[in-house]
Amino acid sequence: MGNPYLEANYAPVRQEHTLTDLAVTGVIPDFLDGRFLRNGPNPVAEVDPDAYNWFTGDGMVHGVRLRDGRAEWYRNRWVRTQAMGGPAPTPGTLPTLGANTNVIEHAGKTLALVEGGITNYELSDELDTVGACDFDGTLRGGYTAHPLRDPATGELHAVSYYFGWGNKVRYTVIGADGRLRRQVDVPVGGSPMMHNFSLTEKYVVIYDLPVTFNAEKAVATGVPRLMRAPVRLVLSALIGRVRVPDPIATAMTGSAGSNANLPYAWDDRYPARVGLLPREGTAADVRWFDVEPGYVYHAVNAYDSGDSVVLDVVRHDRTFDTDPHGPTEGPPTLDQWTVDLTTGKVTQSRVDDRPQEFPRVDERLTGRRHRYGYSVAFNRDGLSDTLLKHDYRTGAVATRRFKHGASIGEFVFHPRTPDAPEDDGVLLGFVHDPRTDSTDLTILDAATLDRVAAVHLPVRVPEGFHGNWAPTA
Repeated sequence: MGNPYLEANYAPVRQEHTLTDLAVTGVIPDFLDGRFLRNGPNPVAEVDPDAYNWFTGDGMVHGVRLRDGRAEWYRNRWVRTQAMGGPAPTPGTLPTLGANTNVIEHAGKTLALVEGGITNYELSDELDTVGACDFDGTLRGGYTAHPLRDPATGELHAVSYYFGWGNKVRYTVIGADGRLRRQVDVPVGGSPMMHNFSLTEKYVVIYDLPVTFNAEKAVATGVPRLMRAPVRLVLSALIGRVRVPDPIATAMTGSAGSNANLPYAWDDRYPARVGLLPREGTAADVRWFDVEPGYVYHAVNAYDSGDSVVLDVVRHDRTFDTDPHGPTEGPPTLDQWTVDLTTGKVTQSRVDDRPQEFPRVDERLTGRRHRYGYSVAFNRDGLSDTLLKHDYRTGAVATRRFKHGASIGEFVFHPRTPDAPEDDGVLLGFVHDPRTDSTDLTILDAATLDRVAAVHLPVRVPEGFHGNWAPTA
C-alpha cells in the first residue's frame, strides 16, 4: 500500500544543492533584501511507507537569498541531528527527529523549529547546522514550531507541549535579546498535541483540543516488542498525572527517527476547549471556554474586540483518527470563533467552506485586528493550486490559481516599507511545476495577486510546512 506523503511532490529529495546566479522572470523588488526560508520533512534514508507519518520526516531547510534585485543563491540543507553526525541535543529533550516544521530569524539567529519536546536547532546564514537551540542556555527542554512575535516589543511568545510533562503545557516569552524572560506552566486535562496558539494584545490563547498522546502508538514506534505491554501500561498510568521518567521516554523514542508513526491520535473522550491566559497573568488566571470538538493546526490571527476575543482559525473536523499518515480527514475550513467574556460562550461561524490551510497574515498586525488573510486552497484532486486572499472587512475573496497541475506552498507577506498599508507589499512562496519537476520562488503583488517576479530553481523543492522572510539586519 502506498503512502501519499512519499509520492509525487511529497517525495523526498536526495541531494543538497548550492546554486548561484539564478534565472529570474520579471523584476525582484529592491526592498527585498534577505532570505526566503522554508522548512519541511525530508527523510534522509528509506522509510517504511506503512509506518511513515509526514510530521516525522527529517528536517530540511530551503533558502533563496535576494539582494539588489538579484537571486544570489539557493541552498537546501538537512538539519543535522546527532544521528546524522550533527551536534548533540540539549539535555532533557528528545533527540530522534530533525527540526522539520518551521524556520525563523530571531535575535540575529536562524532557528529550525519543531514541537513536542524535540530538539530545535540553530542554523548559520548559509543554513548549515550550528547546534541545539536553547536561547543562550535560558530555556531547557522543548519549544514549539509556532512562536509568534509581538510587533510592538519584538518578543517571541510560544505555547509548548511535551508528553513527558504530563498534564501541563508551557507558555514562554523570549526577549528581543534572544533570552527567556517569562515562563508559565498551565495545567490541562491530559497530554494534548498543541500545534499552535494565538496571541492578542491582552491574552495568550490556548487551544486544548482532542488529539492526545497515545501510549499504544508510542510504544509501537520504538520499544522492543517484548517490552511493549509493560511500557504501555506505565505510560497509560502516568500520562496526565506525573512527569514520565526519562528512561521510559528514551526507550520510546530512541530508535524512531523518520520511520515513525506519530504517537498522537484523536480522542473522543477529551473535551475541546479554548483557554485565555492574561499575558502577564498566572496559571490560576486562565479562563476556559468549551468549543465544538475539532482541531486547529493553524490560526490566521486573533484580536481583542470589546468584551470579546475574536479567533480566525482553520478548523479540521478531526485528525489522526482513521488516517495515521497525515491530516486528511475531512476538508479544513476557514472559521471564526468569538469568545464572549461576559457570557462565557463561544460562537463558531463559517467564513469560507473551501478546503484550505496554511493561513498567514501581515505580521505587523499579529494580535491586532486585521483586514486581510491569505491561505492555500485545494482543488478536487487534492492539489494545492490556488492562493486565497480574504478581505475580512467586505467578505470578498480574491483568488490566484496556478495552472498546469502546479502545487503551491504557504505564501508569506512582506510589506514594501515598515509603515506601508496592510496589503502594500509582496507575497512569497514556492510553486512546483510537475511538467518540468522544478520549482519557482514566486513573488506576487499582495494587492492584486499578479506576479511580480519568479526565481527559477532548476531543482524540485518538495511539499513542506512553514516558511518566513528573514530580512538582512
